[in-house]
Formats: sequence, C-alpha cells, structure tokens
Amino acid sequence: MHGFMLVLARAMAVLGGIVLTALVLLTCVSVLGRGINSFLHWDPIATFMPAVSGWLLERGVGPVWGDYELVEAGIAFAIFAFIPLCQITAGHATVDIFTAYLPKRANRVIQMIVDIVFAAVLILIAWRLFEGMMSKKQYNETTFLLQFPIWWAYLISLIASVVAALVGVYMAVVRIAEFLTMRTIVQAAEVDH
Repeated sequence: MHGFMLVLARAMAVLGGIVLTALVLLTCVSVLGRGINSFLHWDPIATFMPAVSGWLLERGVGPVWGDYELVEAGIAFAIFAFIPLCQITAGHATVDIFTAYLPKRANRVIQMIVDIVFAAVLILIAWRLFEGMMSKKQYNETTFLLQFPIWWAYLISLIASVVAALVGVYMAVVRIAEFLTMRTIVQAAEVDH
C-alpha cells in the first residue's frame, strides 16, 4: 500500500511541477510581451521606426491574453499536487524546540493528532472544492477574458485535492498504527538544520 501511495504522490508532484514550469514560462512570455509592447508604443520608437513598430503591434506583440486567469487556475492545482508528496515523506516544516525533549511516545501522539487533523482538513477542502465546482457549473460561470468555464479550474484542483486527501488519510492511519504498535512504519524525511 505504501509503495502505491508513494508512486501516486510522486506522480502528482511531477504533474504539479510540469504545470508550475509551464506557468512560469507563460508568465515570462507575458511579461516580456508586455515590455516589448510598451517599448513599441514609446514615442521615440513610434516616431523613428513606425513601420517596424506598427508591423510588430499588428502581429499581436504584447502580453499573453488571459495570463492571470491561467495562472490562477494552474497555481491552485500545483499547490494541491505537491501536498501528497510532502505529506507522505513527512516533509512539512516543523518546529521541534520543545518536542525534541519529550518522550518518544509523546511525539508519536503529537504526530498522530497532527496527521489526523491534517487529513480531516484535506477532506474538508476537497468537499468544499466539489461544492464550489458544482455551483460554478450550475450557473455556467466563465472567466472574464478567456471565457472558459470556471468549473474546469475547480475540477483540476478537486482531482489533486482528492489525491491529497487520500494520502492524508493513509498517513493518519499509518500514524495511528505507529502509535499503537510503537514501531516506525513510515520514516520522516531527514532534514539538515
């Protein structure tokens, strides 16, 4: 079971990384296009090079149309896509100033409670994304510029959040089993301080 969950979490992280890379490239192209467009509208360029300036502007040199809408939808997916890998490798940031001196059993209780609460929060988020998606679909809401249905963005985020919730529930069950048996089933990620 752990192998399957780990492969699923890694696949989601890779997919999230691909989407995030595409969004970074999209943003760079859009910013570059916006800068070139502003440069072409600059009075000295428009005065001394009107043919070149006009030709480039007619070709549509400028920001990517709807870039904010695409980034908004893609970032939400990417965030949820990275959560499963972080959860299954226990890679979340922790502050263990006080807990480092507690007995092992106390730390297991704390970790178990944190993972149970985290799983419940991930389930809640997935449920609310589903409700939001159904609402956006019912009213046929679309984005302002690109006019694509908003529920599409909710759907991709919902898929990633469901995977995050599944991994979160799995890790909560693992932490409960670790507490009950007092043996380590899933080792936390090693971090250099």
